[in-house]
Amino acid sequence: MSNIHKNQRVGVFVDVQNMYYSAKNLYNSKVDFEKLLDAAVMNRKLIRASAYVIQADTPDEDNFFEALRKIGYEVEIKKLKEFYGGEKKGDWDLGMTVDMIQQAKKLDTIVLVTGDGDFAVLVDHLKSMGCRVEVMSFGRSSAKEIREAATNFVDMDENSDKFLVNH
Repeated sequence: MSNIHKNQRVGVFVDVQNMYYSAKNLYNSKVDFEKLLDAAVMNRKLIRASAYVIQADTPDEDNFFEALRKIGYEVEIKKLKEFYGGEKKGDWDLGMTVDMIQQAKKLDTIVLVTGDGDFAVLVDHLKSMGCRVEVMSFGRSSAKEIREAATNFVDMDENSDKFLVNH
């Protein structure tokens, strides 16, 4: 991986739901968010780490959110929306996008942790603003568009044990 140096200012933005379901579906496991953060930062200057979560009022979610805070993430919480007819929706795409664009001026590198192809346009925009954009996710559940848009793509499938809890 080229263009990495210890003085780079790094922001890490984690799509927790995307990573949760990828780890569950691919490995029947959970992501180790502390190891993920260490791998994302790579001994550079961490300016901000944000974890975007959906609050669904499930058991232990408050403990999980607190554990993320103790690791060093700022936890951004959005309540799960339930629509007439029972459909449920919770996503952070727009909120994450706004946060990354606002932070881009203060960062040299943005690490986006998701496999969601909807972010490919954002990645291109952040690169046009002068940021290096690294994307981390499990390659088998990552959209081709996001992998190709990234300055560098870290396929977590290649070393899955490093990123999973007790796997």
